[in-house]
Order: sequence, then structure tokens, then C-alpha cells
Amino acid sequence: MARSGRPLRKALCDAFQLSLTLARERQAKHTVRYLASCGILMNRVPTLKTPRHCHAQQRNFFNIAGPLINKKKEYSERRVIGFSMLEMYNVVSGVADYKHFVPWCKKSDVISKRSGYAKAQLEIGFPPIVERYTSVVTLVRPHLVKASCTDGRLFNHLETNWRFSPGVPGYPRTCTVDFSISFEFRSLLHSQLAAVFFDEVVKQMVAAFERRAKKLYGPETNIPRELMLHEVHHT
Repeated sequence: MARSGRPLRKALCDAFQLSLTLARERQAKHTVRYLASCGILMNRVPTLKTPRHCHAQQRNFFNIAGPLINKKKEYSERRVIGFSMLEMYNVVSGVADYKHFVPWCKKSDVISKRSGYAKAQLEIGFPPIVERYTSVVTLVRPHLVKASCTDGRLFNHLETNWRFSPGVPGYPRTCTVDFSISFEFRSLLHSQLAAVFFDEVVKQMVAAFERRAKKLYGPETNIPRELMLHEVHHT
């Protein structure tokens, strides 16, 4: 993964140098000319300070995404969905099908499975990062699906939790979904990249599984607007 950082740093340096060149060109267009008393035409150009190292500008660029010391990300979402607990459990526990519908999942192969437990090889990616890792999955039908990364090169920690509980009273084919994910990157560079892409990745997760349930089980139960629930928290 270290090699993937070098082309990114070079691209950022090139981008900064280009912006510096454009800034100089803009200043040249707006140069104010004054005629000195000795009859010589002189140009006054504001001094443009160039940083000694492009690396410092790269650091400032990443600061847009968040503090450099914060490598851990957490996100949780609670939503009432028009599918039963069992239907949603079946979708989430079907790890082998993740590659067909989970955002940025390139590969999902179950290598072992027994009652209440599964182990899978997953490959996830969002440019310029691709990670392959083993996921250990705990299954409690139809209440819980918990997955933990065990051997990733990219993550110090990666864990997802899906909990299913009864939904709206009087609407038996509904359930409350509590989804949470927490992860911490080994690399500071990858951590800052994740801050850019983080919201786009995780915000699509629950919706992706909901669409999968609709494909497998048909239209969802129509829940009155006043009974709907959707809460999101992230750090």
C-alpha cells in the first residue's frame, strides 16, 4: 500500500505547481506599470512567496478533510424499513452476494461457514485504494450480523454491526435496522483520503441492502410518513 501513496503525493505536487504557475500568469496580466522620473518604464509585481517544500502544501490540502491525528472513523444509522427482520437478516448475512450490490465491493467469497459463524475473503476499493482482507462474521438469526477484519494491510481496525429489531406496531412486515461501522487506517495518508470518501461510502450502505431486499422480496411495506424513523450519527 505504500507504493500507492507515492503517485498520489506526486500528483498533488504537480497540481500545486500548476496552480502556482497559473497564479503567476494571472498576476502578470494585472501588472501595474508606472513611468519613473528618469523616463524608464518599470513594472511593479507583487511578490509571490513560494514554499520551500511542496510537502507542506500537501499537508495543508489534507487538512481540509480533517485533523491529521484522527485516523478513526465511526458511523451509525437507525432506520425503520418495510421488510421483516428475517428478510433483512437474510440479505445482510448473504456475504457471498456482496460483490453484486455492495458499493465498492469487488470480491466476496465465503471460505468457511458453520452455525452462527462464517469466514469470507473480501476485496473493497475506492480509488486510489484497494484492500483485500479476511472477514470473520458472527451470525445470530434473525437479530445480528457482525463482521470484523482480521488480516487487513490497510486497517488497524474494521468492524460492522447490523442489528434487527421489531419495526412499527401493527405493521408486522417492518423492522428497525441499526447499522454501525468503525474503522481505523494504518496509514495516515489513507486516513485522510478516507475522510474525503467516507461519507459517500457509508451513506450508501443501508440503502444498498434495502434495494437488494426489494429485488429479492418485492415491494416493501408502505409505512405512514409520521411513523418513519431515520437517524444518522458519524464522527
